[in-house]
Amino acid sequence: MKLPPELVQRFAASGIRLTKQREEVFGLLLQKRDHPTATEVFLRAKKHMPSISLATIYNCLDALVDWGLVKQVNLDRAPTRYCANLQEHSHFYCESCGAISDVETPFNGTWSLPPGFIVAQAEVSLKGLCAKCSTERAALSADQSGQVGPPGPYARLKHQNPKRYS
Repeated sequence: MKLPPELVQRFAASGIRLTKQREEVFGLLLQKRDHPTATEVFLRAKKHMPSISLATIYNCLDALVDWGLVKQVNLDRAPTRYCANLQEHSHFYCESCGAISDVETPFNGTWSLPPGFIVAQAEVSLKGLCAKCSTERAALSADQSGQVGPPGPYARLKHQNPKRYS
């Protein structure tokens, strides 16, 4: 995948050597912003560059992360995913379908930290059900019980806090 000329110029101005492989990997991350794993990037890159190796993909991703062009997304014990969105944001992980979405998380700039602590980086990850999965589970729950309410494992929340989930 070819990057726009202005992006290629930014690489050159920053002193970053833009190889065909790096251009392909970065282009794939920009083209489809679904937070792919290295293996998913590899499978996509193979379509355009049949000779590319998984090791090359990892090396390209590491370089892009080191240069601050891509963020690593780590969720629990799942494989590392990669995000080309460099704006301040968090990630929402759907526990049903596994989709990861970028979400805005407003932050007022203060943490309640012990004296002397300095935050260098903060990452917020949210988990739950995406709109599609929560709708599907709510419909399934309604069909089975005749009641509409929070789906599956989220049903217990209604009993813990009935005002919020009514």
